[in-house]
Amino acid sequence: MAHWTQSRVTPEADDDWFDEPTAQAPAVDDAWFDEAATPAAAPPVDEFGLIERLLRPLARGDQAALDLLDDAAVLPSRPGYDLVITKDAMVAGVHFLAGEELDVVAKRLLRTNLSDLAAKGAVPYGYFLAVGWPSGTTLTDRETFARGLAEDGELYDVSLLGGDTVATSGPMVVSATFLGWVPSGDAVLRKGARVGDRLMVSGTIGDGWLGLLAHWGEVEDPDGGLVRRYRLPPPRLAIRDALRAYARAAADVSDGLLADAAHVAKASGLRVKVDLDRLPLSPGARHWLGAQPEAGEARMSLASGGDDYEIVCAVDPTDVAAFQAAAMAAGVPVRDIGEFVEGEGICALFKGKDITPERLGWLHG
Repeated sequence: MAHWTQSRVTPEADDDWFDEPTAQAPAVDDAWFDEAATPAAAPPVDEFGLIERLLRPLARGDQAALDLLDDAAVLPSRPGYDLVITKDAMVAGVHFLAGEELDVVAKRLLRTNLSDLAAKGAVPYGYFLAVGWPSGTTLTDRETFARGLAEDGELYDVSLLGGDTVATSGPMVVSATFLGWVPSGDAVLRKGARVGDRLMVSGTIGDGWLGLLAHWGEVEDPDGGLVRRYRLPPPRLAIRDALRAYARAAADVSDGLLADAAHVAKASGLRVKVDLDRLPLSPGARHWLGAQPEAGEARMSLASGGDDYEIVCAVDPTDVAAFQAAAMAAGVPVRDIGEFVEGEGICALFKGKDITPERLGWLHG
């Protein structure tokens, strides 16, 4: 994985991040971070100056990052542990709100990746970052983005190890590759559920989808709690020990509860039944649900909306109480909402009736 290096979208593109594209661009130097000239402007900050100023602090002194001065990071081995690697990419207007505050974009990027590590029972270690900056991005924009990375880096104890940046004529694109450690052989995979295992889920379901609707003004959200859940989902890292101790299989709920439960069932070679009557709901979701004309369809929407970043997992029936106690001790409630059985696919039940939809959740292009 390359260290922080400059890249170009097209051969004729110059390296100045802050210049608007023009049909006949004048010759410029290779300083990506020069701002447009203004009277009495401060001397330009070149690429390496900006790395030193904004990005090196994000390494938080981790020796593997080599102070972001090299072309690669050198990771130490850790005897007795497996290295877990995950990657997510996000596009403005698709995976985060167009015009979103850039510190929120940075935090959302970190948290969605951390959710994947949480589902594996892994302890986060560090990450590699790639950003495609759209034309017109300013130095202040970059500072705001870096501030978000710094704040969540401290909150979740993860360090930047390297990365890459490019200029783009399209929307902003961000991507991170996260690394985490898990005791050898203890990673919780999607595969591993057994017949009779209970389907468990953490937290509450449907808030991410409702938060997006609330942002569009389609759902009431008096205290802003639903929008906050969409913009800044909390990764369930607190239950990683409980997952390693009791979960036979797990996934994070990003595509939608039904879709991600189906992923676990498919990987395990089983069928999963989901009891929509038992969905754990927040006060905001319950308020919305109470105003819907058809409760079954409404619950199905909550279960397929996605962006919850909770953890869905398979637990032996004899371990359910112990798992719930361990998770609650970590500050995260978990609920029994279904069962793994022989067969394949998924069955969504409401009041005992199968109302499984054709679309289970978010579909990746």
